[in-house]
Amino acid sequence: MQQLQCEAGDVSIDAHAVVTQAIVQLARDASIELNVQDLKHLEASRAFLPPGKRIYISHLPKQSWDETVAACRAVSEAGFDPLPHIPVRLLENAATLDYILDAAVNNAGVKEVLLIAGDYPQSLGPYAAVADVLRSGKLQQHGLQRVSLAGHPEGHPKVSLEEVRRAELEKSMLAEQAGLQTTLVTQFFFEGQPFLDWVASSRAAGIRARLVGGLAGPAGIATLFRFAMRCGVGPSIRALGARPSSFIKLLGEHGPESVLRTLATACGAQSTELSGVHMFCFGGYLRTCEWLHHVAHGRFTLDESGGFKLDR
Repeated sequence: MQQLQCEAGDVSIDAHAVVTQAIVQLARDASIELNVQDLKHLEASRAFLPPGKRIYISHLPKQSWDETVAACRAVSEAGFDPLPHIPVRLLENAATLDYILDAAVNNAGVKEVLLIAGDYPQSLGPYAAVADVLRSGKLQQHGLQRVSLAGHPEGHPKVSLEEVRRAELEKSMLAEQAGLQTTLVTQFFFEGQPFLDWVASSRAAGIRARLVGGLAGPAGIATLFRFAMRCGVGPSIRALGARPSSFIKLLGEHGPESVLRTLATACGAQSTELSGVHMFCFGGYLRTCEWLHHVAHGRFTLDESGGFKLDR
């Protein structure tokens, strides 16, 4: 994200205007995620997303690599920038990785991949960790100059925090040494400050990669709870319970307005080195695209509760 141009302490600058512009800029630059089941909405999403938008393509259980490549091709043909998830523990051998990368780059216009270990207890082949793939040099051999990696501001439910931080540093350093433009894109969260603290500590540790925060697009609270528990979201899950706890509230809606405003406020004050945000679509891909479109065009009003409301 380009740093906003404003003088610290200049009382002539309206604080709300600075935050509003930062929200707009974050939304304009945001990446978004879809899965193979969302491909039927890809054409309709062109009305909401600009050409070249970064679209990550998730890897669902039992999804084949050919399905991943086909999804990348569809995203590319729609005018977007496809970034497939590659869970490295599912790679049976080096030849499988070569096949995926060759097909993705040469047949589907892929310029960047997201490498994740994947929540599998054992690897099917030689790659137990993302670092193993980065050390192999396979990405560069297939002409890739960019890579995305996973970040975990709130840790990981199955891995110690010390190990998570060590792996984040190792991955980012290996990618940098390989000459790859690197992005750490995080798990989704529901409070902004832990992510901002993670950005600061990552920079202090020497990580120079782009640091992108994952946000859950608008969805039902019960749906978000379900995905948060499944994905091991950390302490920020408490934000979902900030409303009255009656059962009827679980039927309500929750959007990322508050956390996005927190991040935008830090950007406007130039007190963070975050690079952008990434949208998860638990309420539906097309619905999140439309929400992002409204925000990117400034069709919202800041409210008194620390968030903002879309202008309908």
